[in-house]
Amino acid sequence: MGQLIDVNAPLEQEGTKAVVRNWLKKLGESVNSGDPLVELETDKVTQEVAAPADGVLAEILMENGDSATPGAILGRIEGAEARPRQAAVSATASTETSSGTEDERHFSPAVRHAAQTYGLNPTTIAGTGRRGRVTRADMDRAFAAMSARRTPEPASPGGAGTPPSRRVAHSDMRTAIAAHMQQSMATAPHVTAVFEADFSAVMRHRNEHKAKFAAEGVNLTYTAYIVSASVAAMRAVPEVNSRWHDDALEIFEDVNIGIGTALGEKGLIVPVVHRAQHLSLSEIAGKLQDLTARARANALEPADVKGGTFTISNHGVSGSLLAAPVIINQPQSAILGVGKLEKRVVVREVDGVDTIQIRPMAYVSLTIDHRSLDAHQTNSWLTHFVQALESWSG
Repeated sequence: MGQLIDVNAPLEQEGTKAVVRNWLKKLGESVNSGDPLVELETDKVTQEVAAPADGVLAEILMENGDSATPGAILGRIEGAEARPRQAAVSATASTETSSGTEDERHFSPAVRHAAQTYGLNPTTIAGTGRRGRVTRADMDRAFAAMSARRTPEPASPGGAGTPPSRRVAHSDMRTAIAAHMQQSMATAPHVTAVFEADFSAVMRHRNEHKAKFAAEGVNLTYTAYIVSASVAAMRAVPEVNSRWHDDALEIFEDVNIGIGTALGEKGLIVPVVHRAQHLSLSEIAGKLQDLTARARANALEPADVKGGTFTISNHGVSGSLLAAPVIINQPQSAILGVGKLEKRVVVREVDGVDTIQIRPMAYVSLTIDHRSLDAHQTNSWLTHFVQALESWSG
């Protein structure tokens, strides 16, 4: 009998909780070192755990839906010398699946089992796994959605005046987000300052350059300017780019800016533009385009959501003028909120005379951990941020 080798969950995982979502191999199946073996899902990314050695999958210790702490043993592989004994098993498994269609053989055993159990065709389901692969979680969601359409939940019982209702189970991501938000509010005293920014210069620059950027395959968004202006403000007030410790304030040299990215009903994720202080506007726009696309395709790597030192919540894209407080992404010291960009009537002095003008304006807020920062740093940061936007020329 060959040596049993543990398959462990990664010691470093991004997110507050990891859940086993999909075994890509079944018991007795041969595996090669480095083969994708099992998928773990956190509130931020889906991550594949690779086989640590050649052999056969001998034990599955954590099933789909089980929580996996860092380093937890997910299963075990029997070493390569055990392969001759398993040849018959593998041959049988191959024979069992050979009668299926080409599409059926493409899917993992967990997906095929769900297809049989639920009566669903996985080829009709949009996959959220790596390279668009259908996962067991996709099958579970599709079955839940189908069941909800077929059998609406009855009205909840109650006395006179109780409205009818239905219960929607929380996703793992929603549960993890809720825990993270609650922990942030309990940890840090939140204070929010609000300024107003005139985007005239930014709009002028964008209109003049977006065609050139597009020709290079880059979408020049307003968020790229917001990231760049945040970098400029960090240079003036570096204390905002920090983390609170009981004995010191840790001020980071690199400005790693996370961008809150909505994932529809699932929740949101925060991919990070690393070392933004070294990037041009074009490079920032390109990074944002790549990260956003991969976030919405569920194709981010763990490194894409690690190491953030500051976060931007561009909540105005969904229509809100102001959100306060925007909850800090712990353990950071501050988060920027950007409201809806809209035309407003403002007063501007021209040659010493007050004039009424129509300008593209947005409310911008900085929510701080009051342990780390005070009002003068908060307002100074926002002043430099607004000045960078309103004086944009390069």
